[in-house]
Amino acid sequence: MKYNLFLDDVRNPIDCVYYMYTPIYTSVDWVIVRDYNSFIKIIKENGLPEIISFDHDLSDEHYDPKMYHESYDELYDSFKEKTGYECAKWLVDYCIDNNEFLPKKILVHSMNPIGRRNIESYFESYNKSLKL
Repeated sequence: MKYNLFLDDVRNPIDCVYYMYTPIYTSVDWVIVRDYNSFIKIIKENGLPEIISFDHDLSDEHYDPKMYHESYDELYDSFKEKTGYECAKWLVDYCIDNNEFLPKKILVHSMNPIGRRNIESYFESYNKSLKL
């Protein structure tokens, strides 16, 4: 099944058009998932999507304004709900375990600058490791 996957707890793809400056959020159809478990379920049932767009913060606890002022790593360890970063890590493990390549297009639409960079860096590191 060909599909595109949009991970976000509250937004819909159209909400990303104006700050991501790309029409892809309205020019393709998306399957929307709201949390870590739904993300895993849809991929296990349908295989890898062609495009994935990640949000980082997937729960109210991830929106604590202190995380932008204190050590993010300390707060991160206290989260009960998994974030988009954990989804990214699961996706890489899934690809390794199933001898698959990552989807050709991975976007990160998160407005959390630290979470966004963590997801992007994780994929960059994985892609570099494939070239070694």
